[in-house]
Amino acid sequence: MESISDKVTLWTRQHKKSLEELQNNNVIRIKRKHLEEKFDEITDYVVYLYKWFVDAAAKKVSKPKEVEFPVWCSISEENMLRPTVDEVVYVLEVDKSEIIYFDGMKWDYVLNHHYIPKDERDAAEYAKDLESKGFDNSFSFINEKTAHFYPAERKKVMDSWHRIFEIDKWDIFRVQANIWEIRPEMIKDILYYK
Repeated sequence: MESISDKVTLWTRQHKKSLEELQNNNVIRIKRKHLEEKFDEITDYVVYLYKWFVDAAAKKVSKPKEVEFPVWCSISEENMLRPTVDEVVYVLEVDKSEIIYFDGMKWDYVLNHHYIPKDERDAAEYAKDLESKGFDNSFSFINEKTAHFYPAERKKVMDSWHRIFEIDKWDIFRVQANIWEIRPEMIKDILYYK
């Protein structure tokens, strides 16, 4: 969590190959190939949403031009992803100005192509609006095969996605953080699988 200083401790789990990248390039950056290794056949689906995130997040914290995708981080040791046989955890000390905080539960709405309501009333109004138009859900509005039929609905859903950056409740199980890259001076420790 945050301290009195301008630095914050974050945790991120990355593939062991990142250690070589750090040694060879003096920086760790997430590239499409990393996502392909992780997500396999759903890579295109994930990349489409990550690109949306990158564009939105770059408006919050300036993105270095060499960066393709963000580094996903936990804000607490209790809730961090643990090291595995193939992955290490970097314990980072990051300047607050470099961190993009977002609501991970709201990110799930984005992953599922749904509208993110402002509150319960807005959710009820949106559900009523969908029903009045004869829609079961908002998935078709973003799906590339059908989205062109619903440009206004698509815009409404995608405009709501910016709410992921509105954190209603600071909770270590909800709030996540992203940074654009990992530099050697950020690394306080590296945790290995035991």
